[in-house]
Amino acid sequence: MFSQSYTPVKFERDAEVVLIPDGQVLELPAGTTGYLTQSLGGSFTIYVDGRLFRLGGDDADAIGREPPARPELPENASDEDFEALVVHQLKTCYDPEIPINIVDLGLVYEVDIQRNDEGNRDIRIAMTLTAPGCGMGDFLVDDVRSRLMIIPTVESVDVALTFDPPWNQEMMSESARLDTGMF
Repeated sequence: MFSQSYTPVKFERDAEVVLIPDGQVLELPAGTTGYLTQSLGGSFTIYVDGRLFRLGGDDADAIGREPPARPELPENASDEDFEALVVHQLKTCYDPEIPINIVDLGLVYEVDIQRNDEGNRDIRIAMTLTAPGCGMGDFLVDDVRSRLMIIPTVESVDVALTFDPPWNQEMMSESARLDTGMF
């Protein structure tokens, strides 16, 4: 099962955060103190006054951390190299409440990569959520889109949510089920 270690943090500047699980965007002011409960994929889950907030990696400096490195794609990269980078980027997207990436959670149903007339790439993702009423749904869709849009040569990303088939624990990778004790 997961080990819990909470690191105290203090916001050094005002920062935009997302309230978990509602998905509401708020601003936490400089001087706010809390506990870092999760630091995965370049984003942070922070416990403040009985509530959980997600801080994006671009705002990592607000709590004295380094932002994540941007993905790089060599000029001579093959289509397989590009696809591997897409999967890598998808694995940097985490449900803020579950310390498992969305690929290993089984939330990504389809990845379709097409080259357009200019030689750039258009990506279409079909994915689901762990529950249809998840307040973080819009946030997760935006997170996937933004993490793929920063890959060199990506021109567009379309992320479609579907609930057919509905997600269940059997869709998780074996290692994710072992990590969560859901085997």
